[in-house]
Amino acid sequence: MSRILIVEDEERIASFIRKGLTAGGFTTTVVGTGAEAVDYAVTGGFDLMLLDLGLPDTDGFDVLRRVRSMGVDTPVVILTARDGVRDTVTGLEIGADDYVTKPFRFEELLARVRLRMRRERNGELTVLQAGGLALDLRTRRVAVDGDTVDLTAREFALLELLMRHPGQVLSRQQMLSHVWGYDYDPGSNVVDVFVRALRRKVGADRIVTVRGMGYRLMD
Repeated sequence: MSRILIVEDEERIASFIRKGLTAGGFTTTVVGTGAEAVDYAVTGGFDLMLLDLGLPDTDGFDVLRRVRSMGVDTPVVILTARDGVRDTVTGLEIGADDYVTKPFRFEELLARVRLRMRRERNGELTVLQAGGLALDLRTRRVAVDGDTVDLTAREFALLELLMRHPGQVLSRQQMLSHVWGYDYDPGSNVVDVFVRALRRKVGADRIVTVRGMGYRLMD
């Protein structure tokens, strides 16, 4: 049975994650400080670490740097409320394997955990491609017809969702649930706002509006 180290100081969120992972068949250990995270991580007894950046005693980036400098190669998925490209890139460059922005739906987190573990076992590719778009899940970089474009964390998550389902119509509710998490507002127009932003960056003709239903990525 796979063991996951949860590094999260907010009890509500830690409990939410622990219960979900336990129900999914994982064994979990929860710690609330960076010092505890390092102590547990160096034992080598975990298959994956979920690491919050906003810890009470230190920044999660420092924890990541320390465990990597000590030779710990356990996959790390960062959890954070910070929604910015710089933080995303920093985490990945210093050794994180994936990045999930709060708030999130548990289904999304569970899918990323399982995907990361499959990649570790099978060496799966980490680049999604569709219609001239290339999305690197590890470096969080996006290329449009060979040219790199900068996306925010939310834009990246929305594009990733579309690229995982090319040609499929995704409803606004599906997008809200997947990208904005468990306390999204069903009446919000945030999806439309972000789709417009994505179109400006990746090409207006690549994301098609299906009236009354949602959006579809052209492949």
